[in-house]
Amino acid sequence: MHLVKLFALFSLFLSGVANNNNEICNDDDVPQNNCISFTVGSGTGCDWMCSYCANQLGTNNYYFVDGVCTYQSGGCVGTPVAGKQYSCCSV
Repeated sequence: MHLVKLFALFSLFLSGVANNNNEICNDDDVPQNNCISFTVGSGTGCDWMCSYCANQLGTNNYYFVDGVCTYQSGGCVGTPVAGKQYSCCSV
């Protein structure tokens, strides 16, 4: 099961999903193991989440552990849920 998750994350990285620069909400702002976790409030979008991850991790080369946000032509897109915890990690 862990190998499947690792392969999925690696595939996302290779497809360019990990190359974002938008933002999100607060919580555990101290990077641990090159990852941060946080929750978002109502109305928070992937643009903000991607910027937040890029700023907190100090790189545009990162991915969302659950794939909630992805980078597509024109920006970071996805449908985050208010109150849910999300994590992003640098590659």
